[in-house]
Amino acid sequence: MVLRRQGLEPPGPSRYPPGMTLVETVLEDPRWQAFGLAELAEVAARAALTGAGLPLAGFQIGLMGCDDARIAALNADFRSKPTPTNVLSWPSEERSADYAGGTPEPPEPGDPDDPESLGDIAIAYDTCTREAADQAKPPADHVTHLIVHGVLHLLGYDHVADEDAAVMEALEVRILATLGVSDPY
Repeated sequence: MVLRRQGLEPPGPSRYPPGMTLVETVLEDPRWQAFGLAELAEVAARAALTGAGLPLAGFQIGLMGCDDARIAALNADFRSKPTPTNVLSWPSEERSADYAGGTPEPPEPGDPDDPESLGDIAIAYDTCTREAADQAKPPADHVTHLIVHGVLHLLGYDHVADEDAAVMEALEVRILATLGVSDPY
């Protein structure tokens, strides 16, 4: 796993009250448990916030680890695309930049005991592991990239317009480099 390989562990309770983490993870597919999704997501999300210039305390993210059937249903419900995808995100509020190629306005953190929700992410085991195999990437590196990608969407980054994609992808590459993950592009 990328975390253990690099000696990284989620920081201790010094940033959050006991029992509280940045990422609240729900595992609907038990394969994610063996994968170590909760731990990997905590480190990836913290790196994404740090890379975006945000503090680690005062924010909360919901993450659901699911399978292709579940994410296909979500994709159909929210994007009218009844097919599996690797990751979906639902920001808690609109945070997009005011112009193409701009940087989104950063959210204000809540109190450590009442963190500001950034939104929710869903990630599909089947699609992620299949993509990693097809691309000859370590699955943990691919999932780390997708968690960083999802967190940046929660922060208002997007890749629909070329200018926005350039900003988002450059930030992803910088964040992933801090975790020892190769440029996914």
